[in-house]
Amino acid sequence: MTFARISFVAMAAAAFSLSVAHAQQPAPAKPEPVLDVTSMDRSVDPCVDFYRYSCSVWMMKNPIPPDQPSWAAWDKMQDENTTRLRGILEEVAAGGAGRNGATQKIGDYYASCMDEKAVDAAGIKPLRPYLDAIDSLHGKQDLARIAANWAYASRSYWSNDQRTTLFFLSSDQDAKDSSQTIAEVFQGGLGIPDRDYYLKDDAASQEIRKQYLAHVQKMFELLGDKPETALAESQAVMRIETALAKGSMTQEELRDPHKVYHKMSVTELQKLAPNFPWSAYFAKIGLSSLATLNVATPHFFQALNEEIGKEDLASWKAYMRWHLAHVAAPHLSSAYVNTDFEFYGKTLEGTQQLAPLWKRCTNKVDSQLGDALAQAYVEKYFNPEAKQQALKMAKRIEAAMEQEIDSLPWMSALTKQRALEKLHAVTNKIGYPDKWRDYSRLSIIRGDAMGNALRADQFEFSRQIAEIGKPTDRDEWAVTAPTPTEEYNTSLNDITFTAGALRPPVFDLNLDAAPNFGDAGSGFGHELTHAFDDQGRHYDAQGSLRDWWTPEDEKEFVKRASCISDQYSSYTIVDDIKINGKLTLGEDMADLSGAILAYMAWKEDTKGNNLQAIDGLSPEQRFFVGYAQYYCSNLRDEIKRMRATVDPHSPVEYRVNGVVSNLPEFQQAFHCKAGSPMVNENRCRVW
Repeated sequence: MTFARISFVAMAAAAFSLSVAHAQQPAPAKPEPVLDVTSMDRSVDPCVDFYRYSCSVWMMKNPIPPDQPSWAAWDKMQDENTTRLRGILEEVAAGGAGRNGATQKIGDYYASCMDEKAVDAAGIKPLRPYLDAIDSLHGKQDLARIAANWAYASRSYWSNDQRTTLFFLSSDQDAKDSSQTIAEVFQGGLGIPDRDYYLKDDAASQEIRKQYLAHVQKMFELLGDKPETALAESQAVMRIETALAKGSMTQEELRDPHKVYHKMSVTELQKLAPNFPWSAYFAKIGLSSLATLNVATPHFFQALNEEIGKEDLASWKAYMRWHLAHVAAPHLSSAYVNTDFEFYGKTLEGTQQLAPLWKRCTNKVDSQLGDALAQAYVEKYFNPEAKQQALKMAKRIEAAMEQEIDSLPWMSALTKQRALEKLHAVTNKIGYPDKWRDYSRLSIIRGDAMGNALRADQFEFSRQIAEIGKPTDRDEWAVTAPTPTEEYNTSLNDITFTAGALRPPVFDLNLDAAPNFGDAGSGFGHELTHAFDDQGRHYDAQGSLRDWWTPEDEKEFVKRASCISDQYSSYTIVDDIKINGKLTLGEDMADLSGAILAYMAWKEDTKGNNLQAIDGLSPEQRFFVGYAQYYCSNLRDEIKRMRATVDPHSPVEYRVNGVVSNLPEFQQAFHCKAGSPMVNENRCRVW
């Protein structure tokens, strides 16, 4: 599984014609600096609230745009990158259909997506063959055929935007043999982001369920159903999804890699869930010879089996029609897009209005033909020197981690040896992949927006399915180069730091080392720590799920990790909602250790240098302000509530204050006295 330092919520969409967008295309905003003293509020005591000290003025100057659920310095960088990608796409789209290869495909895809009049004129027509297929179901055994038809539309199960039919099917590394790729089935099939939305009885959850029911009914009416029929259908959907939610694992349970590894044969899966014809399903998607797979969440498939037996065919047809519309909504006419946004944008995230169509279309190209677009981005915008400096920084931080492991008083020599083996095996993927993806077999037709989106999804799904049974491709990237992100992959034991992230406000070649290490360096340290957090520590140097800890060392780890979990569980997110410290433990641990490692690496990198104060901040203070300003953000209450349920990251203010309160280096830098809010009397530290 992949872990990222920052979680993103999918952007919504709006309408904007291609001709107007081209004429009024805004220039990219000036990048945020890695350290901006004008964003600080020095009237705030840093020993009382370091996040406010570092970010208060930024927060006042940067209200949340109406088309966003939240707004951060990182989001502004993402927005600038999207504007850059837009410029590339509009240039190639203006060249018409005569261009060759991948460039033509991204231009034709973008132009088709931007042709809103054509999309609206098509209406429901692109869905008609799929709706007819559902209407023609003769029995519940035929559900497998419909599920197989839409298997490729699944989104990755760690995304907030989960749009699936029944469950997720994917290819993944065999957790216990990372050299091989296997098939995996995973819980899904819900229309609201998490099981807890269906099961909690608090007023907020009840209201969301009420509005969700109304949303599903509205979508059925858009499909042409009468209101009374649509109401009954929406109730059937809610009934089925609630049962599936009851069979789903919690977010906390999903963090235990041993609980989501259940390798079995197709025959065993058929016995587990006999009401679903698995062999027919796998044959339909091209896996007729599949012998074994990982059934990550067996209880979910038992619940699915029970529901197939319990609910009548009419209810299942309603469920399938809803999920078809749900999956397709972002690619359909304005009526579907707007209705989809009303619930998923406004209700769940608090976003006030749709983002412009050009932004939505740009993100679709980046998502579905990402490497083709990334090549143009890297050629035009990426500075190769940034890659070299980033690699140098990464090596410094890895050296700091080695020093930490060697000096741990609570870890035995045997476990230290294995930890160092894993550390030395970490691979750094910096900037962009060495080999770009080949899209020559993907058909993109100018003027067929919905068809392009479906074919692109199917192309990617087929590419992934073709990997099943083959050796793991360790050179593969899970994200596109322009996407500003940092990620650690447990099964590959590698860190990805994209070209889109190696620029201000994360990294600046022209700035002094202190804020660069505080920001980008902490990011590297964060991702490296994921190799040794509460999940990552279960995987060995090759990325296989294997217990390499002595029992005594494991107890010591759990004790120190519990300190962090207890600390963060005391923090309030919004209203009376507290952080779920068990859910956020891995990220909280990575934040803390990432800052420690970056500080150690910075000190080593600048050893012997005559560092001076700049803008009234000592070098040590600049390190910590650089760290804090990475997280400067504004969030709507709705998105805070949603993230409290599904996001393994703590709210940004605690990702700053929770970390620095544990660091004596911070307390020395800002001369904080014992008893100050930023001085944790029960300091936590694992690595």
